[in-house]
Amino acid sequence: MNAVSLFSVFYLSSALWIHAVAGAFDYRLPADVKKYDKNVKPGSLTDISVSLYINRISGVDENKEEISIDVFLQVSWEDPRLVPVDDPVAPLTKQYVELTLAERETVWVPDLYIRQLRELKVMALLEELSSLRLYKNSTLVLSIGATIIFKCDMDFVLYPLDVQRCPVDFSSYKYTVKEMRFRWRTENALTFPHDFGDGFFRLPKYVVSFYTEQEPQTIHYGDDNHSSARLEITLSREVKSYLLENYLPSTLFVSMSWGSFVVVPEIVPGRMVLLVTTLLSLITMFDTVRNNSPDALELKCLEVWLISCTLFVFFALMEYFIVLFGIRYDKHWRVAAKAHHHHHLGGGGGGAGGHSSVHVSAPPVQLQQSTLSLSQSTVETPMNSSHAQRENGLESNAATGLSGGGGLKVPGGATNKVQPQESDPTKLGGGGVSGGSISNLSGSFQTTQHVTSVMTRRRVYSFRNVADVALMYAGSQRGRLDQISLIIFPLSFLIFTIAYWTMYISESNRKKL
Repeated sequence: MNAVSLFSVFYLSSALWIHAVAGAFDYRLPADVKKYDKNVKPGSLTDISVSLYINRISGVDENKEEISIDVFLQVSWEDPRLVPVDDPVAPLTKQYVELTLAERETVWVPDLYIRQLRELKVMALLEELSSLRLYKNSTLVLSIGATIIFKCDMDFVLYPLDVQRCPVDFSSYKYTVKEMRFRWRTENALTFPHDFGDGFFRLPKYVVSFYTEQEPQTIHYGDDNHSSARLEITLSREVKSYLLENYLPSTLFVSMSWGSFVVVPEIVPGRMVLLVTTLLSLITMFDTVRNNSPDALELKCLEVWLISCTLFVFFALMEYFIVLFGIRYDKHWRVAAKAHHHHHLGGGGGGAGGHSSVHVSAPPVQLQQSTLSLSQSTVETPMNSSHAQRENGLESNAATGLSGGGGLKVPGGATNKVQPQESDPTKLGGGGVSGGSISNLSGSFQTTQHVTSVMTRRRVYSFRNVADVALMYAGSQRGRLDQISLIIFPLSFLIFTIAYWTMYISESNRKKL
């Protein structure tokens, strides 16, 4: 009796369970499903809702300008032509019916088009991760687990301060904005795993954040406008690693080059090794960054910094070359020039034949005393020169007389006073006029040439004097070029650093807005 009763209870409970399970899957397509045309969209204007569950960021390829994301994509729409049949026995057991692969072929689905799509791979383990569900209110939800590779137009001019914005548009390829409208789901449009963060995901080099435009966007392709649901992906770099790997070492190299200004210039190997080693290190760093960084149409932000640091070290090396040249000039050429100057002054008072035979292969040095004597003895103004020539001409005419009986009269044979008379052009012969005029013109021309040559020598001597003072100023013992460079170089680098970071950080912030 107990066994029969137990069997009856087990039978009745099994029957109820089977009935409940059968009632749970009693949602099915209507009987006239064959009259359903899957090529015709439901209604004149169809609303398509999109939602994403972002599982993880697979990677960012800067060379190909691609972003790979593992997502679960859900697309939902309402089709009033599909009404599932309810089971009165178990109406609340299940809210949807899972359509089989065969039934999916008979149902209309939107022609989803992602404009920035490079590749979409549907995940599959034992079978593809996809489903199509029909809910009570005639809403269909298509779910796909896939790896989506997006194409993103990237600009690396501000590298590593660059911010990349990648818009992704989910729209229809065939239906226009008047026929189909895409929008993000009102609730839970974007969902993330618990370890994802507050709307952003950290990669080794990037911080990736997502943002959805709630208002429907419109894009134009083909012959008309199309509605789209836009997803904004923002990529910003972690600058800390670049500061430690590139900016800090290059700044230290430039600072080390300033130490050469306090090294005694006569210690050529020590100072030269310091500057050349620093210069080669910066060149190697620049080459490494250029090979390992993404390509850009212009010089990148980091490349501008490294080139500037290289130039600062190069200018320090050029400053040392000038100091060395000043030292050599001070020790050899200037001493030889002084010896030549004293020898020339000592041999000049012995007569015309006392010319010096010493030849010094050195830059000529201005001899102030010689130039002063030259200017006092040989330089004549045009007024004094012409006055002397007029006096000489009158005395010559008084002594010789003019041909033709005209010209000067000396009464009583006296020669202490000359009285010129006006001559009659008709009585003068051609030789008298031409002789005096030509001699005066030739004398004036020679004097002008002499004055011009003296002024040219003065300008050359002035330039050489300035060059001499500049080279002496750069000398090691009396020069101060190293002392001034020790102040100018750090100050210039500080001004450059402030201008560099101000300009590029403001530009990077403008890109983020």
